[in-house]
Amino acid sequence: MHIHNEAVEPEKLISHLKNAQLTVDEQRQQLNLIDQLNRRYMERVGDQPQLEGAVQSMESAFRLQTESAGLFDIRKEPEHVRRRYDISDFGRGCLMSLRLVESGVRMVQIYFGNFQPWDHHDDIRIHAKLARQSDGPIAALVDDLKARGLFDETLIVITGEFGRTPMIQNSGLEKLGCGRDHNPPAFTALLAGGGIKGGIAYGATDDFGFKAVENKVHVHDLHATILHQLGFDHTKLTFRHAGRDFRLTDVHGEVVKTIIA
Repeated sequence: MHIHNEAVEPEKLISHLKNAQLTVDEQRQQLNLIDQLNRRYMERVGDQPQLEGAVQSMESAFRLQTESAGLFDIRKEPEHVRRRYDISDFGRGCLMSLRLVESGVRMVQIYFGNFQPWDHHDDIRIHAKLARQSDGPIAALVDDLKARGLFDETLIVITGEFGRTPMIQNSGLEKLGCGRDHNPPAFTALLAGGGIKGGIAYGATDDFGFKAVENKVHVHDLHATILHQLGFDHTKLTFRHAGRDFRLTDVHGEVVKTIIA
């Protein structure tokens, strides 16, 4: 399988990955000097949380810069692994996410396509083409997470912003199309790994696929369940702002315990 270097070279994927003036060792010396000066300053004036935060941010940025080149270089994976991801833009994203999770990165997001390729008000049948492009890399990612012993500790969430109506939306004025409108009352999210039961479908719509009617799960419930699997009690994960306690699930959300293994 031939891979174009322009599509996989980390230096071309990420701007300013390398310092044009300093080597990595020189950058390390520079940061060490800055750190010493900052700590001497804090010894004289006392704790400075904002300065401490800035120092930690510089250290994190340096580690990201020095380590990301290797992590994002999918050419380090065997050819038979790369081939299974189809090495499209989305396939590269899935393979990179595997490498990031394996290295200890705690949160990875992959977005499919440029702009909004799934937002088809004109022809829903294009979803079949997009599904073919995405199914293979997703399956490869799941298989490789299992093979590398990471599946059970990695929560995979695959979802969009909403579902699609069962009836045609005629967005064109001249001819009848096969588009579909937004449909928040019924849509599907897929959860895998991370302590979620496998091989089950939870909930159901009416016969037309228009509204959820069985085991309804609100988006707040989904968020509460995701947080639960990450080790957070969503009712206690709050911050105070303008005299009120806020949380990610507002004042709603119930953990869907039925889908937890």
